[in-house]
Amino acid sequence: MRVELEKLEKLGYGKKEAFNSLRTNLSFCGPDIQIITFTSCTPDEGKSSIVMELGRAVAEDGKKVLIIDADLRKSVLVGRHQAKSEAGSIKGLSHYLSGQAKLADVLCETNIENLNIIFAGRTTPNPTELLGNRYFDEMIMYARENYDIILIDSPPLGSVIDTAVIAPKCDGAVVVVEANKCSYRFIQDIIKQLEVTECKILGVVLNKVKIEKGGYYNRYYKRYYKSYYRGYYSGYYTPYYGREDKSSEKSRGGAK
Repeated sequence: MRVELEKLEKLGYGKKEAFNSLRTNLSFCGPDIQIITFTSCTPDEGKSSIVMELGRAVAEDGKKVLIIDADLRKSVLVGRHQAKSEAGSIKGLSHYLSGQAKLADVLCETNIENLNIIFAGRTTPNPTELLGNRYFDEMIMYARENYDIILIDSPPLGSVIDTAVIAPKCDGAVVVVEANKCSYRFIQDIIKQLEVTECKILGVVLNKVKIEKGGYYNRYYKRYYKSYYRGYYSGYYTPYYGREDKSSEKSRGGAK
């Protein structure tokens, strides 16, 4: 099925570099890390946005990416990105896991090159049972054989147990934490729950960090990219040596 994502965020320099860094850091976790689940402590910490933007960053790097929206209780991807299909309604993971659709019917090719998505589908009263059935295992096997990277958007582990069912079938887990929202003890409890699943914990993404206007990174990226697009040598080295020349002239004038 072909799906158009009509609403995609246009990332600024700082955000784009942050996701490129996250992509690079995950690639250094090892060649055996192919399926990664993302969870959080509580809802609304930005987990789904992280998964989508990371998927875009990996796809731009030439890798074939599959995003699986496994948050069957409160999915936001279809509405947030205004996903539309000429075929009409978009079937998703809940349809496949409940036997109402085949895997091919829920695999969506998007208008982002190299990026496919399985959306969550309609809400279901028994998501934990569905995520633990054989259809989910068969989907994971298919994904391993046909994609380079699979990113699973899992429900918040601090709210429901679904992620503990998904995690053992993944190669690694990442916890998304909103800055100044959850206590250190609460975050440690979530990490301990993941450890029980024996899924490798790859790290934590600190999200929604307030960066002051004119802060170091803001100035750095703004200066770097402006210089880059004007022309690397003319935009960077000329002003640099120009300042040196002026300071040298002043010092010579003072010596006189």
